[in-house]
Amino acid sequence: MGSERVLHIDGSIGEGGGQVLRTSLALSVLTGKAFRITNIRRRRSKPGLMAQHLKAVEAACAVGTAHVSGDRLGSQELVFEPTGIRTGQFHFDIGTAGSTSLVLQTIVYPLSLGNADSNLTLVGGTHVPWSPCFHYLQLHWLFYVRKIGFEIRLDLESAGFYPRGGGRVRAAVRAVRKLLPISLTNRGSLKRIRGISAVARLSREIAERQRRQALNKLGGLASAAEFEFLSLNAPSPGTFLLLLAEFEHSQCCFYGLGARGKPAEHVADEAVNELRDFLSTDGSVDYYLADQLVLPMALASGESEIRSSRITQHLATNAEVIKIFLPVSIEMDATVGLPGSIRIRGGA
Repeated sequence: MGSERVLHIDGSIGEGGGQVLRTSLALSVLTGKAFRITNIRRRRSKPGLMAQHLKAVEAACAVGTAHVSGDRLGSQELVFEPTGIRTGQFHFDIGTAGSTSLVLQTIVYPLSLGNADSNLTLVGGTHVPWSPCFHYLQLHWLFYVRKIGFEIRLDLESAGFYPRGGGRVRAAVRAVRKLLPISLTNRGSLKRIRGISAVARLSREIAERQRRQALNKLGGLASAAEFEFLSLNAPSPGTFLLLLAEFEHSQCCFYGLGARGKPAEHVADEAVNELRDFLSTDGSVDYYLADQLVLPMALASGESEIRSSRITQHLATNAEVIKIFLPVSIEMDATVGLPGSIRIRGGA
């Protein structure tokens, strides 16, 4: 393949993390455009490809029937040349507590726009730092990507917590043809807060302490909260507390993860503090979701608009990578760190 046909991407642009690579992989498979990426994760304390990034490359290579070079631990340069979208049955084992969610989000959009349905099994971290946990995806991310037109089902066979991982997720992906724009500009009044306090291989008392602390911290909002307890199957201990706030026209989601030596009360505090921060803005969606919706919005026909509780550098970087691959217009009406609207025109 001639160099003039290969897109060149600087992996250190903007936020400069692994999302630059994952978005590039997803869009390369979708568009058939080859790319060379340099300076992969250059600004990180351990730059280059880590295990979960390599698994995302492997997954994209399988789905995109791609030729790849530079796919080794620590590599800061990669060349990826897709030849077409392959659907079917896939099994990916990260081998660490690397995020199953991030690997899934790398390949789920190309698979959705393939010519047949697919089924995935992913093994690794399901509730780990620096990535959306399984329950965030199932209860929140899926809620919105289904509105756009994607038909995806997720099931958790076992949870995988840091540092062991070993969780197991199954995903069923139906082939779709029509993707619709979305408009999320006014959240409306709060209707209820759905809470989940979960433990794996730990006493239920820890889950109860998390719930109790969350209700205390929610104060006047506690009357809108409904909690459920989960005892998860997992190869190692772990815990989390999740809050899903439902409004008239939208919803937001935040959670805290347990860790060795971290009090249950601190887990609850993390989720509640983020929810309160969100409520102090006029956002319709949380900033984590805004970042995750930019790519599926760019694939939909027409004009989409969402109001995020914060414009992040991560989101801005993601938008820049999308514009390298797709003929879309992405506009943001605020600077990084402030609430703002994201408008996307164009797409498939």
